[in-house]
Amino acid sequence: MLAIFDYKAGNQTSVKRALDHLGIPCEITNKPEKLDAAQGIIFPGVGAAGQAMDELTADGLDEVLKGLIWQKKPVLGICVGCQILLDYSEENDTAALEVIPGECRLFNPSWVDFEGNPIRVPHMGWNQVELKQECELFAGIAPDAEFYFVHSYYPAPKEDFVIGTTRYGIDFCAIHGRTGLWAVQFHPEKSGNPGLQLLKNFHEYCKEADNAE
Repeated sequence: MLAIFDYKAGNQTSVKRALDHLGIPCEITNKPEKLDAAQGIIFPGVGAAGQAMDELTADGLDEVLKGLIWQKKPVLGICVGCQILLDYSEENDTAALEVIPGECRLFNPSWVDFEGNPIRVPHMGWNQVELKQECELFAGIAPDAEFYFVHSYYPAPKEDFVIGTTRYGIDFCAIHGRTGLWAVQFHPEKSGNPGLQLLKNFHEYCKEADNAE
């Protein structure tokens, strides 16, 4: 079973619909015992980094999540859930979870696209991800597959943790982390078949990790 982390700042229902479509058992929860019992955790998020951290820290859920990560519980962060795994976000001048070294930065509207036009902020729409290192989540996904993005800030982790990048004004990090702890800036639950395959791959990894224990 996958746990969809409920901290009042996420898009839990859309993630659950995608997992239900795939036939993957899941539950939206913030109960520590259920998070601990789950094979893996999806850490979604929409809105602002400051609000998300306020919701996490209000009930001590930040320490619950960090404790499970240190115990090597598989985790997939999505969008704001991806950004606040870093040390800091420029959005709301937010001290974040400090799980992955790096920070989250605001897109500069003076940057230009492939045609030389200033980019629009937020970055909204479909875009490709270029892998910089192998990643289990992308098994069976075509290199030219596109994923759905909607964000004004982008993650900038330490280079060792950059798994894949996307071009929007600059080449920014679209997925970071390490094996078993991944964070994606795009929304796999809204990205059609490639996004569903990514969620399926995450579930497969979680099952294998659980069976190996």
